[in-house]
Amino acid sequence: MENLIITDNVSAAAKRDIFELKNKIGVFTDGEGSEEAFRKYRLARGVYGQRQPGVQMIRIKLPYGRVTADQLVRIADSSDKYATGNLQATTRQDIQPHFVKLADSPQLWADLEDANITLREACGNTVRNVTASATAGIDPDEPFDVAPYAQAMFEYFLRNPISQEMGRKFKIALSSSEKDSAFGFMHDVGLIPKLGQNEAGETIKGFKVLIGGGLGAQPFAAQTAYEFLPEDQVIPFTEALIRVFDRYGERTRRHKARMKFLLNDLGLEGMLEKVQEEWIALKNKTYSVAPIAYAGQDLAERPSVSREVILSEAGQKLDATELDLFKKWLTTNVFEQKQKGWHGVYLRVLLGDMHSDTARKLADLVRQYAADDIRVTVNQGYLLRFVKSEDLLVLFQELNKLGLADPGFDSTADITTCPGTDTCNLAISSSYGITRALEVMMKEEYPDLIYNNDIKIKISGCMNGCGQHSASNIGFHGSSIKNGKLVLPALQVLLGGGFAGNGEGQIGDKVIKLPSKRGPEAMRVLLNDYMDNAFEGEYYNQYYARQTKNYFYQLLKPLADLSNVQDDEYRDWDHDELFKTEVGVGECAGVMIDLVGTTLIEANEKLALAHEMQHIGVWADAIYHAYNTFITGAKALLIGEGVSTNTQYSIVKEFEETFGSAFYPNQEGYFSQRVFSINKNEPTEAFAREFVQAAGEFLTQVKAFREKQLSENPEPALQELTFGQDS
Repeated sequence: MENLIITDNVSAAAKRDIFELKNKIGVFTDGEGSEEAFRKYRLARGVYGQRQPGVQMIRIKLPYGRVTADQLVRIADSSDKYATGNLQATTRQDIQPHFVKLADSPQLWADLEDANITLREACGNTVRNVTASATAGIDPDEPFDVAPYAQAMFEYFLRNPISQEMGRKFKIALSSSEKDSAFGFMHDVGLIPKLGQNEAGETIKGFKVLIGGGLGAQPFAAQTAYEFLPEDQVIPFTEALIRVFDRYGERTRRHKARMKFLLNDLGLEGMLEKVQEEWIALKNKTYSVAPIAYAGQDLAERPSVSREVILSEAGQKLDATELDLFKKWLTTNVFEQKQKGWHGVYLRVLLGDMHSDTARKLADLVRQYAADDIRVTVNQGYLLRFVKSEDLLVLFQELNKLGLADPGFDSTADITTCPGTDTCNLAISSSYGITRALEVMMKEEYPDLIYNNDIKIKISGCMNGCGQHSASNIGFHGSSIKNGKLVLPALQVLLGGGFAGNGEGQIGDKVIKLPSKRGPEAMRVLLNDYMDNAFEGEYYNQYYARQTKNYFYQLLKPLADLSNVQDDEYRDWDHDELFKTEVGVGECAGVMIDLVGTTLIEANEKLALAHEMQHIGVWADAIYHAYNTFITGAKALLIGEGVSTNTQYSIVKEFEETFGSAFYPNQEGYFSQRVFSINKNEPTEAFAREFVQAAGEFLTQVKAFREKQLSENPEPALQELTFGQDS
C-alpha cells in the first residue's frame, strides 16, 4: 500500500483510526491474524464486503442525512478515484460508493475525513448512522428542530466504549413530528418531539420515546417507553438502554441478537427496571443539547407567493410539455417551509443512484439557489432547503437538465429499494430489476399515482429488510421458489405495513410468494382492486384490514400457480442466465484459529484503552473498557473449556462457576460482584483507578492460567469458525 496522505483537517482520533485500518489490512494481507477478527474490525470502520469477491462497499455516516455542497463534491470525487463514479443514497440517509479495493479504503477514508465525513461505526455491531426527518428545522408541523439532537447523539456515541462491540447493531431515528416520517416505530430507539410542562408550569421540550422496533426476518413494532421524556434525559436514557443491551443481549444466535428480542424476553417493565439500574454509572445524568446554526436559519421570512403566480410566470417561458411537467413537479416535489416564503424542494432519484458528474452539478445548483444544507431522505432521495419562490422555475429547469426533476417524490410511484443481487452478499434476487419494471409500468399505466402519498412501495433483495419492505403498505422481498428440479426467482408479498393515516406505524403481513416476473401483474391486481373497492377516503391499510389477509391471498393466488411457468420466469430481472440462489459467497467462510489466543489479544487491547482513558481523565470510558477486559478475559478461558455463552451476563456467571474457586478461593460470588460493580458506583476517578487496576490484575491471572494450560498441552485448541455477513 502506498503512503497515506492525511491533511491537518483530520482529527487526531480519525488519523489514528485510519492508520490502524491501514496496519490491520497489511497484517491481514500478509496472512497473519484471523479473518473473523479482521472482519469484525473492518466492519466497524465501514468497510463491507460485496457479493463480488475482492471489492468493498464503503459505508459512511451522514448524521440525519445532512451533507453540504462541498461534502457532496468530495464524495463524488472519491467515488471517481476509488469506486465506479456512482453515489448510492440509502435508507439510512447515507451515500455509498461500491467496488472499492480493500487497499484503497484507508486513503478513501482520509479523503472523506478531510471534508468531515467519517466511516467509523457506519457498520458492524455499533450505533449506526443516526437518522432523522429530512424536513427537521423546516417542517411546518414540528414542535421544534430535532436535528441538533440527532447531531448530539451521533457525537455522543461515536467511539463510545459502550457501543463498540455489542451483540448486534443499534439504530436510532428522530422524527420531526407525530407523523413519524423517520419511521421511529421500526428502530431500537425512536424519538418523536413533543412539548410538555415542568413542575413550575413552564413549557419544556421533550420526546415520546419508542424502543425495541426492528425489521428483518422477524419484524417488531417498537413499544412506547415514555409518552414524554424531558429533552435533557434522552441521551442518558439511550446510554443506559445500550448498556443493558450490551450486558444482556444475545451474542451467539445472531438471528436473536437485536434489542427487540431482549425487550420481548424482559418485557417493557423489566427492561426499564434494568435501565434504572445502570443510571448511577452514567457519565452524564442529564445532557442538554445546544442549538446549532444551520445554513438558512438566519434568513428573514418572505412574502408567500401563490402557486398561480408561479405558474403564470412559467406559462410565459415553458412550452406545453415542460409546463405540464413543471405543474406536476411543483405539486408533488415542492412545499412551503415553516419559514414563510421559503421552499423545500425534493429530488426523486431512481434506485437512489446518482452519477458523480450529476452530483457535482447539483452542488453548483445548491450553492446558487438553496441553503448549503442538503438532506438525504429515508426513501433514497434528496431535499434542498430555503429556495426562494422566484427561483423555483429556473431551479426546475436546471434540475430537469440533470434528470432530477421527476415528479412524484415519496409517492406510490417512487419505490424504495436496496441494491439486491447487484452488490449485496445476502441478497437472493434482483431488487433493482423489479423496481425499474414497476416504476415504468406505473408511469405508463397509472400516471396519476405520482399524486398518491397514501400507498408506499418498498423492496428488499432478501428478508433482512434494508429496503424496509416490512414497513410499507405494499412490500416485496427477494426469495426463491422450487419448481421441480429448477428454481425461480420469487417475491414475497407483504401488505398492510407503514402508516394507516393515524401516525401509528405497523408491520406488514406476509401474504403470498410468487415468481418475480409476475411482480408487475401483481401490482396491477392490487392497485385495480383498491381503486375499484375502497371506500371514499379509505387509506390502504384500513382497506387491507377491512378485507383481511385471506382476501388478498385469494386475490393473488392465481399468480402463484406454477403449472404454467414460462421459460423467462426462470431468469431474474436484468439477468439472462438461469436463476440459482447464491447467498453469502464473499463474506462467509470457515477458518481454523486459536480462539483463546485471539480473544486474549482482544482483552489486551481493551485494557490498553482503559489505561489510555484513565490517563486523560475520561473516567466513565476507562471503567467501561476495564469492564470489557473482564468480560473478554473470562470469555477466553471459557472458550478453552468449550463452555458456550451467549451474553456478557452469562459469561460472568459461567466463569464464576467454572473458574471461581481457582481464581478466588473461599470468595464465592466475588467475580460477579467485582465485574457488576460497574453499575453500582458513580464513574469517579477513585472507582476508575480501582476498577482498571482490578481488570489488569485479572487479565494477568488469566494469562498465567492459560500459559499453564499450554505448558501441559502444547497444542492450542484450534476451532473452526463459520460466520455470516452483518446486515
